[in-house]
Amino acid sequence: MNNWRKPSFPRAAAVICGFRITLTTLGLLLLFMGSSFASATPEKSVMKDDRQHILGHGHRLILIDAGHGGIDGGTSYGNILEKDITLDISRRLFLLLGSDGFDVALNRNGDYAPSDENRWLRSKSRHLRDLAQRKELAETLPATVVVSIHINWAPSPSKHGPLVLYRQEGRSFMLAKSIQHQLNNLYDVEAHPRPGKPFYLLNKITATTVIVEAGFVSSPTDREKLCTPKGQQQIAEAIADGIVAYLMEV
Repeated sequence: MNNWRKPSFPRAAAVICGFRITLTTLGLLLLFMGSSFASATPEKSVMKDDRQHILGHGHRLILIDAGHGGIDGGTSYGNILEKDITLDISRRLFLLLGSDGFDVALNRNGDYAPSDENRWLRSKSRHLRDLAQRKELAETLPATVVVSIHINWAPSPSKHGPLVLYRQEGRSFMLAKSIQHQLNNLYDVEAHPRPGKPFYLLNKITATTVIVEAGFVSSPTDREKLCTPKGQQQIAEAIADGIVAYLMEV
């Protein structure tokens, strides 16, 4: 008896060529115009069309993976949960890239775990079902770039700053280096991206993939950015700038 079921993504969201999309089932897309992407003036539209042509927007889809969610809160500091910060930053990044004309998808737009939607993998491990669902969405779209957003924690409050993890492969390193550079400017640090060999998403997803640790929730300095709308917007803008700079190189 075959226990495999067709993967579905009922609550993932996307913006494709200026349209906002809800992925209801594999192969079924419900389209509606996103108002924030329909208000450009003719002059701005021409400029954006030129930039889209240069960057090849129509041939690249960026998947933003908002880390954790639902029962999986991720790391924490008091009542501050990683899952909430990653969703806030991911939503902002989603809107920034979408408003700039990129094809972009967000794997969750609320407080739930992707494992809740995984009915196709027969595994007792919720964690494995969660990771497999994230990977399957990346392959199904298919994404050309995947950026997974996370928050760091350390026993010492003095440990601070962003860290981008990459697969030991040229394009992943280039993307990580580009995002790390932008985040370093924001945090005024000189950190270097690192290989993330043990991580499932880096090992399993075909697309160019990085994991962005946007800061340490255990650090008072980093919390000023991670836990405020202004700081979250700055982080999202830095990541977006890093993605765009990378796409201009490849």
